Amino acid sequence: MKMRSLVFLLGIALTLSSCSKSDKKEDSKQADAKMPVFTLSDSSTYEFGTIQEGAIVEHDFKFRNDGEYPLILNNITSSCGCTTPEWPKDPIGPKQTASIKVRFDSKNKTGPQVKTITVYANTEPAYTELRLRGIVNAAPKPDTLN
Repeated sequence: MKMRSLVFLLGIALTLSSCSKSDKKEDSKQADAKMPVFTLSDSSTYEFGTIQEGAIVEHDFKFRNDGEYPLILNNITSSCGCTTPEWPKDPIGPKQTASIKVRFDSKNKTGPQVKTITVYANTEPAYTELRLRGIVNAAPKPDTLN
């Protein structure tokens, strides 16, 4: 009799335990669905074509927060000191749009260029990569035969 009671109580405990796990999974899914979502309006790569060495390229990456909570851009880094990003420091509310301005200075850079800009935010995944791509033609050498 004691054995049946023990098995019965163990069965109830397991049932309650599995219910609470599925509730936690469901709560987690609902929270993830409400997270901020960094959605680019256009491509994550900007092709700037062919430019002359020394030219400065600027591009605005426009985005929207498609989540239900404010989007916070924590930090933005670039793969090279020649590329500088500017971004909004205030939270971007749900369904609001904003942009990240990226400036590439081609001074002392020649040939094919790919610059990566990494955006860290309170999203899942925690970062998004943007790219600037193009070709920099060398500046003509000054005549030294004068």
